[in-house]
Amino acid sequence: MPVFQYTVSDATGNVRSGTSEAESEEILTRRLQEQGFRVSAVKKTAKKKSGASQVAFGRVKLKDVSIFCRQFSTMTDAGVSLVRTLDVLGEQTQNVLLKRIIQEIQVDVEGGANLSAAMAKHPKTFNNLFVGLIKAGEVGGVLEEALQRLSFFMEKDLELKRKVKGAMTYPVIVIIVAVAIVLGLCTFIVPKFVDLFKDLGVKQLPAPTQMLMDFSTFLKSEWYIGIGIIFLVWGSIKLIGRTRIGRRVIDRMKLKAPVFGPLGRKVSLARFSRTLGTLLVSGVPILQALETVAATMNNVILSDAVMNAHARIREGDRIRDPLEKSGQFPPMVVHMISIGEESGALDQMLTKIGEFYESEVDAQLQSLTAAIEPIMIVVLGLIVGFIVISLFMPLIAVIANLSGGG
Repeated sequence: MPVFQYTVSDATGNVRSGTSEAESEEILTRRLQEQGFRVSAVKKTAKKKSGASQVAFGRVKLKDVSIFCRQFSTMTDAGVSLVRTLDVLGEQTQNVLLKRIIQEIQVDVEGGANLSAAMAKHPKTFNNLFVGLIKAGEVGGVLEEALQRLSFFMEKDLELKRKVKGAMTYPVIVIIVAVAIVLGLCTFIVPKFVDLFKDLGVKQLPAPTQMLMDFSTFLKSEWYIGIGIIFLVWGSIKLIGRTRIGRRVIDRMKLKAPVFGPLGRKVSLARFSRTLGTLLVSGVPILQALETVAATMNNVILSDAVMNAHARIREGDRIRDPLEKSGQFPPMVVHMISIGEESGALDQMLTKIGEFYESEVDAQLQSLTAAIEPIMIVVLGLIVGFIVISLFMPLIAVIANLSGGG
């Protein structure tokens, strides 16, 4: 289909331009006029509309999608037409990739496609949860409400990720600084002491000093072997993680890891509850909702537990029984889900579970951050202290010998 470049002005006189596919100039002009624009110019362009292959590379950040969703919800709630909303958001967004995707969605919607079907063509940007909620809103005739729930969910999800990322920033910075200090000492300071010990005629070095000297020599002359080992281990873990068995082993280790295992489980439970509750309150059937939730979880052990519940519910069981037998969901979660099933308010109960675990994650992150700071300082002090003591042990021995000889 030909692509045309157009220049229009709205009711307030603001001039804007863009590109759109259409059968002819007349059809595009009429379409723009129906949207309330005053058309100044329409001309055919050789520029091709961005296709799926052109936007296959890169990824739109969750923050950009969240902002897009909130703006979409606000404009739709204000009564702005779907095509006009997509046109305005496509012009406003600063993310080039998202801009292209919105333009493609606009073209599909103008061609008669449903919004959910148009978004489903871009799974890297709009996941199953996003598309499922939009589709439920379209079927139920409550697209505005679906967009409001979706924007609220995405903002909560983004806030949770920010908290986790923010709590992990300080330890990562301290570790990087500690590694840099150790490497700097072993690369530049320790070799000078090696020359000093040779000048003093020290033949037998204490074991800690000898170990430090060997490590310093390794860093200076065979550093590439260390880098190769690091990349080999990292690549092996990546390759193992791509296999079904390897992924299960790694994810199970994550759940059982001290400190971070319980934290990761709470994050997953918060997301499970919030996602499932949002889908159910939007009118998505329980089986479809569980499939979507399982696809959005980042731990295959928990995802398998959800899919097992999906299979059991299909056979007529209640959701609480398979979740309880999996052993992956705490008794409190199972009990509250059971109450929600019996009272017919499962979506509300899931929302409460999500809020509870979000507060639990927040509290654990605060305590973890407070505990990590002194621990990291002590560890860094021990490492630097070991290096200093190892370097001065031979000097102390030399001074002792000189004093004894004198």
